[in-house]
Amino acid sequence: MIRIAQLIIGPDEEAAVLRALRSGQLAQGKLVAEFEEAAASYLGVRHAVAVSSGTAALIVALQSHGMSVGDEVIVPVFTFAATANAVLLVGATPVCVDIDAADFNINVAQLEGALTPRTRAVIPVHLFGQACDMTSITNFAQQHGLTVIEDACQAFGARWQEQKVATFGTSCLSFYATKGITTGEGGLIVTDDADIATQARLFRNQGEPVRYRTDVLGYNFRMTELAAALGLAQLPKADEWIERRRANAAWLTEHLRDVVTPVEQPAAFHIYQQYTVRVPNSQRDSLQAALRAQDIESAVYYPLCLHQQPLYQERGYGGSFPIAEAAATEVLSLPVHAALSQDDLERIASAVNRALVGVGASRG
Repeated sequence: MIRIAQLIIGPDEEAAVLRALRSGQLAQGKLVAEFEEAAASYLGVRHAVAVSSGTAALIVALQSHGMSVGDEVIVPVFTFAATANAVLLVGATPVCVDIDAADFNINVAQLEGALTPRTRAVIPVHLFGQACDMTSITNFAQQHGLTVIEDACQAFGARWQEQKVATFGTSCLSFYATKGITTGEGGLIVTDDADIATQARLFRNQGEPVRYRTDVLGYNFRMTELAAALGLAQLPKADEWIERRRANAAWLTEHLRDVVTPVEQPAAFHIYQQYTVRVPNSQRDSLQAALRAQDIESAVYYPLCLHQQPLYQERGYGGSFPIAEAAATEVLSLPVHAALSQDDLERIASAVNRALVGVGASRG
């Protein structure tokens, strides 16, 4: 079976986790601090605060900026639900905008129309590993006095105009098991603002600046030493694995027919967390079935836009987002991970091309 995602775990990771187990310190400690320092160095930021998941990172980042009841936060309507759920969980209101048809990222031309007197922040999501237009987004935010909180959970190592994403404001990362590097579960809040970092450390640890003194209402969002040990072993390999995914993506783009292949924006450095094609003429389900029959996994990220989710419909969300709605019916992600062999790539391309003979599509 060719998996949609595959962990790369070797002797380095096994030895690191074993050392953590034998240390007798399993909760947040020295290794978490080392992972924070290493990740901050990789990104080129002053502060990294490790937490238990990417979702926890989003919640803590929002709260560290004081987002609460009555505030509005602009989000793309086509994203993993955690982006908007985190806004709800701090009491604020997500305001949805459509996406760009070329790259699935937030449509910067629609930001102005989403503004109200209650707008406090915008969350650009670097979807599938492609950087958003951070030049336009940061300019917009500065013009209107808004906070930028990057959802870079799928984009560790991606760049916009040679600047790594997760460095344009307060930013959130995920190291879930399917990400480019993993801690099993885990996340980071990264920032150059010392005050935001201090707040984030409070919120992740029960609101305690010192043990058993509670200053704010916080959470148990701590990262474990085991997770940090795994992350420390994986981090030095991040760039090598990104280059493998980019090479795999380039090969697929060259050899796939009858699908719309991903576009890498000229100012972006796409890390291809997902290799997401668009399948024309309502052929997605049959293509996915044909791949499954040949032991090739694929996945739909995402079948529903935010305003189509029952949770959001119950809260009165609706409206029309034609670009995102079309994408939700057409997207299909194919394996692109760093563990693929040349034989795997050829099997994937052959299976897709055979399944869609005669369908036809424009190139991406």
